Amino acid sequence: MLELKNLSFKVIDETGNEKTIIDDVSFTVKDDSFVVITGPNGSGKSTLARLIMGIEKPSAGRIFFDGEDITDKSITERANMGISFALQQPVKFKGIQVIDLLRLAAKKNLTVSQACEYLSFVGLCARDYVNREVNASLSGGELKRIEIATLLARNTKLSVFDEPEAGIDLWSFQSLNRVFENMRMDTKGSILIISHQERILNIADEIIILSGGKIIQSGAKDDILPSLLKDSTQAACSVLEGRA
Repeated sequence: MLELKNLSFKVIDETGNEKTIIDDVSFTVKDDSFVVITGPNGSGKSTLARLIMGIEKPSAGRIFFDGEDITDKSITERANMGISFALQQPVKFKGIQVIDLLRLAAKKNLTVSQACEYLSFVGLCARDYVNREVNASLSGGELKRIEIATLLARNTKLSVFDEPEAGIDLWSFQSLNRVFENMRMDTKGSILIISHQERILNIADEIIILSGGKIIQSGAKDDILPSLLKDSTQAACSVLEGRA
């Protein structure tokens, strides 16, 4: 279980003034749950994900994982505890094959058959990909699905995804969404996704809405999503009316 308690993050902006990015945020991600954090651009969503992984250090507050305070732990220590982080833009590794990446993630010498199981789960024709290099020859959607396969190989307790829909086309996103649906149903471990996509929001257990660095609403999907979609529709209509 992940717990954030009164977490804040401040920076000094280009004018030399202090700017609050995350402001006294507290929430819990329960074991084996699927949580989506959403909100407008600039609300602090990606910063919150980086704080959870240890890429950034909070200005105040504490982070607990499985009851242990991890606020001062490094990225490596958190990864070894079972937290994984998927970037908006997956890293390319020239000269490293997909099977090598999966073996590194699993920390064991996976057979080709075992590696193919992970690739098949994320919707890739395994034999076509297992020996491919993780480089620019792969599309954004392919790279993201391979990244998810590595998270599965790690048997991670908590998978954090920062806007997985970024930089991929609609067809790739539809395929990626099916992967998340399968993860929700068939794998153990908690999933925390930063996203504003309705299809991802629809498969969440809980939705957290962040705005101005603060949580303005949170709760079960069935309680939060209807009003969220209504507000989004009204906002879109207002924009269109202003252009008319």
